[in-house]
Amino acid sequence: MRLAEPSADALLWLGMPGELFLRLLKMMIIPLLVCSVIHSTASLDPKSNGKISIVAFAYIMLTNILGCLIAIALFYVIKPGSESPLVEGKTNVYEAVPQDIFADLLRNIIPDNMVEATFRQTQTKYSHEMVEQFQLVDNSTRKNISSNQNSTIQMVQKLVKSVGKTDGPNILGLIVACMFLGTAAGKMGKKAKPFLDFFAVSTEVVLQVLRWFLWMTPVGISSLIAASIAGTRDVTGTFSSLGLFVLTVTLGIVLHQALFLPLIFFLTTRRNPYTYFLSIGRAWLIGFAATSTAVAIPEMLNACENKNHIDKRVSRFVIPFCVTLNADGSALFITAAAMFIANISGHPLTFGEVAIIGLLTAIASLALPSVPSSSIVTLIMVLSSMNVPVHAVSLLFAVEWFLDRIRTTSNVLSHTHCAAITHHFNRQGPGKTEGPVMIEEEVELIVHSPDAYNS
Repeated sequence: MRLAEPSADALLWLGMPGELFLRLLKMMIIPLLVCSVIHSTASLDPKSNGKISIVAFAYIMLTNILGCLIAIALFYVIKPGSESPLVEGKTNVYEAVPQDIFADLLRNIIPDNMVEATFRQTQTKYSHEMVEQFQLVDNSTRKNISSNQNSTIQMVQKLVKSVGKTDGPNILGLIVACMFLGTAAGKMGKKAKPFLDFFAVSTEVVLQVLRWFLWMTPVGISSLIAASIAGTRDVTGTFSSLGLFVLTVTLGIVLHQALFLPLIFFLTTRRNPYTYFLSIGRAWLIGFAATSTAVAIPEMLNACENKNHIDKRVSRFVIPFCVTLNADGSALFITAAAMFIANISGHPLTFGEVAIIGLLTAIASLALPSVPSSSIVTLIMVLSSMNVPVHAVSLLFAVEWFLDRIRTTSNVLSHTHCAAITHHFNRQGPGKTEGPVMIEEEVELIVHSPDAYNS
């Protein structure tokens, strides 16, 4: 089809099913985000779980941020997608000042209107105004403009900044607001049970709707890829850039699993990390085959409790908790993919924008559902919040079957590491000292009266 040089109208209808498929995914982004974040953060109860919650959450944030940093570092070294953009980028009228970018980040962290945050975000606006500049007679006095003296007026263009709004969901603000709501609900205990039940069920409903949409995946993916390839003139350059992207993610996952996670494990527990890795090998393989960490939960619990003697009270809280919030392999993929899509779409990123993508991904990974290819949904959220075109995401589906599997294995390894590290820092038990365990059994006591034997 590319050789026939299809017109813009032909490409429009060729990509229409794929566009509808992306719109279906976007439609469920906000409900999924709100429901899953409120429900997941409600399990953070420092009163009852104490040190376990603090250590587990600190590990989760550390490894999510670490995954983003690895992706950013490798991206600047390998630079995938920088050689042949799919779409010519538009020149910027102005270049945003880094301090304005971070100021907007802080404003978006605390949205002033939670409803508005679902479709608009704060952004510094720039405009140019012509300002009169007067020539001075000396250091203190201006010439009188109203007089007929030889006064000169020079028109100078001045850059004016103002705080405005731009279309696109404020994902970061929604996550922060929902984390506050979820934490407050978790502290209220039984009073908030109907509230949390509503969001728990809502999360399942949204995921069920997403599963329905996945039936459109073959048609949607074929349409998106066909439209992208048919409209691309430099196919060789495009796929060589895609090959570099796969190399970037794969190398990042390998370094994450073989170097950084074992280093964290050794420094905290003083145990051999590679021996521990062999003990959770079955869970690792199940994650690779199923592309979902939730499917590997039984095997992860078995490996932690029976092979590594981790306290059940720790493992049975930490493993499901990590499946909900911890996604460092996915964070690595999303960060690299967002930067790749921006490059290949002709949308060069400033260092401030790269930092925002990393921070946004690290936080958004906390709300990542444990279903196959859920990272693509989060990737679309990140790109939308940065106003980067999302149509080039279709190219990633060609290698999604491989990248989804390897990043899931990183998540499985990280979950089990978190359980071991949390157990190491809570050897006295979750909030109690070790001691004899009282086993309670129901005993039936039968008393026979002496008269019973005489009857």
